[in-house]
Amino acid sequence: MADVIDQDQTHQTLQEVNRALENGMFVHVRRMLQDMEPEDIAHLLEASPPKERQVLWQLTDPEEQGEILDELSEDVKDGIVAQMAPDKLAAVTEGMETDDVAYVLRSLPDSKYQEVLAQMDATDRHRVEKALAYPEETAGGIMSTDFITIRSDVTADVVLRYLRMKSELPEATDALYVVDQNEKLIGHLSLATLITTQPDTEIHDVMDDADEAIPVDMDDGEVANLFERRNWLSAPVVDADNQLVGRITIDDVVDIIREDAEHSMMSMAGMDDDEDTFAPVVKSAKRRSIWLGVNVLAALAAASVSNLFEETLEQMAAIAILMTIVPSMGGVAGNQTVALVIRGLAVGHIGETNTRWLLSKEARVGLLNGLLWAAIIGGVVVLWKGNLLLGAIIAGAMLTNLLVAGVAGVCIPIMLKKMNIDPALAGGMALTTITDIIGLSVFLGLATLFLV
Repeated sequence: MADVIDQDQTHQTLQEVNRALENGMFVHVRRMLQDMEPEDIAHLLEASPPKERQVLWQLTDPEEQGEILDELSEDVKDGIVAQMAPDKLAAVTEGMETDDVAYVLRSLPDSKYQEVLAQMDATDRHRVEKALAYPEETAGGIMSTDFITIRSDVTADVVLRYLRMKSELPEATDALYVVDQNEKLIGHLSLATLITTQPDTEIHDVMDDADEAIPVDMDDGEVANLFERRNWLSAPVVDADNQLVGRITIDDVVDIIREDAEHSMMSMAGMDDDEDTFAPVVKSAKRRSIWLGVNVLAALAAASVSNLFEETLEQMAAIAILMTIVPSMGGVAGNQTVALVIRGLAVGHIGETNTRWLLSKEARVGLLNGLLWAAIIGGVVVLWKGNLLLGAIIAGAMLTNLLVAGVAGVCIPIMLKKMNIDPALAGGMALTTITDIIGLSVFLGLATLFLV
């Protein structure tokens, strides 16, 4: 219910802002934006067409623009950043977390982001360059380099006095990291433990060993799975030499989970998960036409099967009427299995040890559903057309196609994953193509053999 209320409020705010912009009430719009949180302004920008979006961006508070950029989807963020001067972009990113600055700068051409880096002070520039050196979809690409380290041979009182001297902790700090003289991670100390420990207790007596640090090159999806399984709020990131290079916090992981969910949903339609809803017509058309072209080839492959049985279709109108049922049922059943397997791959449930069992299970599900729906559809056709042989033929084709759909629904995503092709992007189309071809081939082949 809360989501519905929030959506209604956002819609009302958007209408009010649009009316104010149309009437030239820019001061009123600026005041409205000043009363809004950065994430709400980001949502407003994403819900606005390009022209209104540019005006709204100019009216936002420059001191909040960095936080707003961090909340925007990649496509919308890239469009705004591309039009900003390097000196202004450098000013906007001042004070932002290192990983957030890297997110903002990654899409810029090398020449422009080098200009932005040149505008930063030496310390910030070094941190951002270090973050940009790691691939985007790895632990290094999402980690923050803002963290606090301590030594194991000092007391809790010394650490507390050190924190009071700093007066401010990095955002979302729940633990301090214990390192040796070479900056290698040896443990971590939660703030809860620190404040409940006797002042004269040395850190090595109360710290937890660093046995679960995240490698800097770990895939961000695996990082999210670890956070989910271990219920972490934050975790240290180390390089190959076990030197502490950063930390990942739960807010970064929530973004990964949300992006992965959006990616899977949009990929099913062959679209980019970061595509701007209000992107220019030509840009949107170009992106979508590529996938439409791939689907045309798949449709032509299925149509060529029907063409092989042209004489059969000409002689029996009933076959032409019924021929779409078998591939349709196979496509639905197969896509159910594909969705299940893609989710299993995403959360790490499927591996070498259980693939064969899963394949056997889905084959049996396909067989059971095949027998059930073969009997139902076959009986309907016999009653409808009064032809027992035609009913038996469509029942046989239905059984075969649902069995194939179950097996293919497991094999296709796993094979695509091994080929480094996104199963969410290509799995559904590949499955539908196979079930269309098998379903039509078996049904029309049996009809040609026994009826014509």
